[in-house]
Amino acid sequence: MTNKVITHWKGNLQFESDNPNGKTVLMDTSPEHGGHNSGLSPKAMMLSALAGCSGLDVVSILDKMKVKVSDFRVDTYGELTEEHPKYYHSVSVEYHFYGENLDENKIKKAVDLSIEKYCGVMEMFRKFATVKTSIHYHNK
Repeated sequence: MTNKVITHWKGNLQFESDNPNGKTVLMDTSPEHGGHNSGLSPKAMMLSALAGCSGLDVVSILDKMKVKVSDFRVDTYGELTEEHPKYYHSVSVEYHFYGENLDENKIKKAVDLSIEKYCGVMEMFRKFATVKTSIHYHNK
């Protein structure tokens, strides 16, 4: 399977990328690097892709397990190398679940399935970074 993404320069340091489904996203950089902060930075998009990929898995698995949560958030942190080309050498992924009487065993199973089996972006990150994960339960 091949995905095609077209990225078009919009002026200055802003780019717009499409998606195979037709949606678009803006990329830019900070003013200190000549941009206007009008979009996500490419490296931030990588962390977003990681969180989104795993988050989609987890929500889908929890739905199949009939596990209810009132809210769910994924926090990602990336540590960049000092030298160019700078890349994430270490990444932390924190899964935060909110609700009443959270079924911690099923939630952990859903997260583990995403981390170990389904999330392709997680697997890509493992090729160049140490990835640490943690689960946080916020029972109301």
